[in-house]
Amino acid sequence: MCVWGLLQRLRGRKGAADAENITENEDVTGRMVLIIGLGNPGAKYAGTRHNIGFSAVTALADACGIELKTKECRGLTGTGVIDGVKVKLVQPQTFMNLSGECVRALMDFYKVPADDILVICDEVSLPTGKLRIRAKGSAGGHNGMKNIIAQIGTSDFARLRIGVGEKPEGWDLADHVLAHFPKEEEEAVRDALKKTVAAVQCFLSDGIAETMNRFNG
Repeated sequence: MCVWGLLQRLRGRKGAADAENITENEDVTGRMVLIIGLGNPGAKYAGTRHNIGFSAVTALADACGIELKTKECRGLTGTGVIDGVKVKLVQPQTFMNLSGECVRALMDFYKVPADDILVICDEVSLPTGKLRIRAKGSAGGHNGMKNIIAQIGTSDFARLRIGVGEKPEGWDLADHVLAHFPKEEEEAVRDALKKTVAAVQCFLSDGIAETMNRFNG
């Protein structure tokens, strides 16, 4: 089963998540937070290691009843409310190396500061399924993250990296990250997506420090 199949299983909780997180009378703050999952557009790349950021945003959208249907600023977006915070979920529709163009355009249009963005991406230096959350930092060799930093002019924004495992010996890195997860890693991926949904909710309700305390390690 590919990552898209795993996401279908997560959709069983959609109705419960709607009731828990989104109500018509919920007190919504005035801020908007951008939750950006990185990946490459197109069916060719769906469910690959490099697209785990897309998969995470899809899982979050399904869990919280948010439709990813709006095309704007070179991205596919969905807007909703999670734990009283207005959010815009984003899958940039540029290729990975130009992800920052979408992020910068959305930040400028909606007047969102760097403090109110969270970028989700793959990480080859972590075991498959392991999460690492940081308040800021370098690109760490990730081209999508590198372009975001270049476009918005700062690296002071939150990021959640999802481990996709180191490349096998003798493999080219590009071949590794553009490959699909093997069957033996499906459970780790499924658990990582569930934890990512919980981590994003924690980030919105309790802040980055508490999210790092709870989900790192």
